[in-house]
Amino acid sequence: MTFDVDIGLRQGNFTLDAQFAAPAGLTVVFGRSGSGKTTLINAVAGLLQPDRGRIQVNDVLLFDAGAKLNLATRKRRLGYIFQDSRLFPHLTVRRNLLYGRRTLWAAEQTVRFDDIVEMLALGPLLSRHPSHLSGGERQRVAIGRALLASPRLVLADEPLTSLDMPRKLEILPYFERIRDELGVPILYVTHSAAEVARLATTVVVLDKGRVTQIGAPAEVLADPNMVPTGVRNVGSVLQARLVKQHADGLSELQAGEVALFVPRIEKSVGTLMRFRIAAHDVILSNQPPVGLSALNVIPGEVASIRAGEGPGALISLTTSAGLVVARVTQRSAIRLNLAVGTRVYAIVKSVAIAPDDIGGGLEI
Repeated sequence: MTFDVDIGLRQGNFTLDAQFAAPAGLTVVFGRSGSGKTTLINAVAGLLQPDRGRIQVNDVLLFDAGAKLNLATRKRRLGYIFQDSRLFPHLTVRRNLLYGRRTLWAAEQTVRFDDIVEMLALGPLLSRHPSHLSGGERQRVAIGRALLASPRLVLADEPLTSLDMPRKLEILPYFERIRDELGVPILYVTHSAAEVARLATTVVVLDKGRVTQIGAPAEVLADPNMVPTGVRNVGSVLQARLVKQHADGLSELQAGEVALFVPRIEKSVGTLMRFRIAAHDVILSNQPPVGLSALNVIPGEVASIRAGEGPGALISLTTSAGLVVARVTQRSAIRLNLAVGTRVYAIVKSVAIAPDDIGGGLEI
């Protein structure tokens, strides 16, 4: 299943002019606050009417200005997950979950209630009211309600923004399961590089109302010109397999020919992982390092050097683990005699890889 968007919409002094097509999977709309992300997703939902263009999900047209077609929101068969859960306070969790199914014929109910309850671990909550739920529990219920509407497309507008870090870590694996197991396309809005790295199959970069790039997360996050939230969010997205759990609280990953150690991941040995390493957390050495506390050493060759306007430089390395990006000073690059083809070693502290930067499933 795919979806295509080609729309123009003006609101006051702001103009959205967005064109992109995305394959099945989880498509992240990535951009700064004010870039038009929520305007875009609300246009797809039918909450805003574009001035021109068309929106299509698989073979179903939701909007076509030329044909004067604009399906009402209730007829678009979309599941919408908001920044806040927006649950009905007077209804139990069970009745909140079933609310999205009330207008569906039996033949349209492609998702089983029990399956969603199991996937999102909602069984113990079914008789409770929203006021007796934690923030993470409320958001899980909101996700379940959207999925039980048997949607053609799931829309998620910064669904983790209102949650603290423990609750975000609770919710992220559920989005990974939805992406990998349900086969429903997801349009997911965020300004978080960590969420892009963990969840995205495709990234649409939005800046000042315009799409500036469409690509894989590893490609987008490695390019400082394309990361709209600033150079500190530039980094690498790597894939590895969990090969061992160590007694000292570290998990060992195998990425290409490189063993990497990260804070313990509560996954089974053999699980395929994807994770992000921020460029500013990478140190470079032109010889094999000795006498360091850092456990992760990734050998590679310099693929490119991009000097910034300030003192920094972005060094891209080709390694067996994948493309690794380091942000160092231009002075350091000169002192190390770095040039394209130079053999170097990327050094990363285990604790520099945060829990929200490590996800499971889906090859990249």
